[in-house]
Amino acid sequence: MKRKHIYIIALATGLQLAGGCSDKFLEVKPKGTDLETNYYKNATEAFNGLVAVYDVMGWQSNGYVTKVGAMDAGSDDHLAGGGGQSDVTAFQVFSNYTLTPDVGPQGDLWSKGYSGIFRANVLLQKLPDVPMDENQKKRFVAEAKFLRAFFYFDLVRLFKNIPLTTTTISTADMYNVLQATPEEVYAQIETDLKDAIAETNLPDQVPVATEGGRATKGAVHALLGKVYLYEKKHSEAAAELALVNGATPGQTNAQYGYKLLDSFPNLWRSDNASKFNSESILEVAFTSTSAGTWDCVSCTEGNVLNIMTGPRGYKILKPTAPDLVSGWSFLVVTPSLFNAIHFDPRYNATVLNLDSLKANGIASYEEGYKNTGYFLAKFAGHSANTTTGGGTKELNYPQNLYEIRLADTYLMEAEALVKGGESGAPGTRSYQLLNAVRARVKLTPELATDDNIFNERRLELAGEGHRWFDLVRTGRAATVLAAKGFVAGKNEILPIPLLELENTKLEQSKEWGGTK
Repeated sequence: MKRKHIYIIALATGLQLAGGCSDKFLEVKPKGTDLETNYYKNATEAFNGLVAVYDVMGWQSNGYVTKVGAMDAGSDDHLAGGGGQSDVTAFQVFSNYTLTPDVGPQGDLWSKGYSGIFRANVLLQKLPDVPMDENQKKRFVAEAKFLRAFFYFDLVRLFKNIPLTTTTISTADMYNVLQATPEEVYAQIETDLKDAIAETNLPDQVPVATEGGRATKGAVHALLGKVYLYEKKHSEAAAELALVNGATPGQTNAQYGYKLLDSFPNLWRSDNASKFNSESILEVAFTSTSAGTWDCVSCTEGNVLNIMTGPRGYKILKPTAPDLVSGWSFLVVTPSLFNAIHFDPRYNATVLNLDSLKANGIASYEEGYKNTGYFLAKFAGHSANTTTGGGTKELNYPQNLYEIRLADTYLMEAEALVKGGESGAPGTRSYQLLNAVRARVKLTPELATDDNIFNERRLELAGEGHRWFDLVRTGRAATVLAAKGFVAGKNEILPIPLLELENTKLEQSKEWGGTK
């Protein structure tokens, strides 16, 4: 997976159309590789190109690096874990803040983001000349712009100083690409999302049975609201997120159909009935039918987090033991998160207390690296979720991942309102939003202060890859992560991958000893 991505943007002449997100509408699986110059001759090929852009959202590297896994490892809620200090080194060095420009998760995350952007740019460049229904074409354009904004948002949050390309890059120019300012990148993200919102052919809702996972107008509003929150445009963020959250927090949004699930544990079921549920706004699809094998981990369409987060050497000793598979003990839960959530109603759906099960003779397990006895229940694989399409069982678990769900947007809007000056007292909208999330798990109401909202995000979204970003964007990271080795003024971003700096005009960020 070590490859120079600017080089790929410039020289990629083929478009792989089969890939790692194949649920619902993403089940299109064309065979082979088609030359990009000969492709996009009709609506079917344009649709396959769109599927190829969505596909990147679910990419997992041969080194098992995923965005959620990396962000969990870097947070205070998890330790990298695994089998030893060199097991998935990218996680280990992020977890203890010893990463360097050539060692860490940054290469895979950079490659993933720019692969998605490259595919979106190709599609947007080709679509005007594709003979197809114009309304369908406009919808494809809106989706491609939404996805390009999604990938750029991840990149600018992670690296700050990144190239900004909205067209494909020629061979002659590939080594001369320069970095844009973060402000320029955010401006382009806003433009893409506003363009998508303005497109009347982008639907408010999609039929889950045939198009589950496809972008809706509600998803675009949600992402734009999140972008505004990161830019500290609090009134704009609140306005966008209000469109997603609806007039009455806790009630169904009539336009987009969003509603909190009644049962928090049901969010973490991986059967088809729970995928793309009413709380899901943007969801990454995985499947048990792709027949992925050890020969190419990045080719599988199963969720590798399911095997990674389970306890090692797990054995059921009594019938009351959880139906888990033996995993690799990555992303173990820290005592800090355990203590914060232990008496919260979301505890059992979030944390597996293997030490307690072992002490009571219910189950046994082998202690892995940095063992705490606590594991991430949201993603730990279950025996019931066996592969149905052949391949290696460990690589074909089908649990989807939420990129954005409704409880997240409720809490983001509440935060934006409070930071915009709302008191958070009973009767205010921020109070209603925060306590709709708490009411779902039968917690009593509390004032919507900034600290209360921040703490609620930790408990509600634990393990889902948000915590590190939340700590950084709110200025809490230097204090909260100090014990893990986080250095203020440096670790708020990842370094530009070393391979991207060789023979190019890209500059390393000042935070990492560079000049940019």
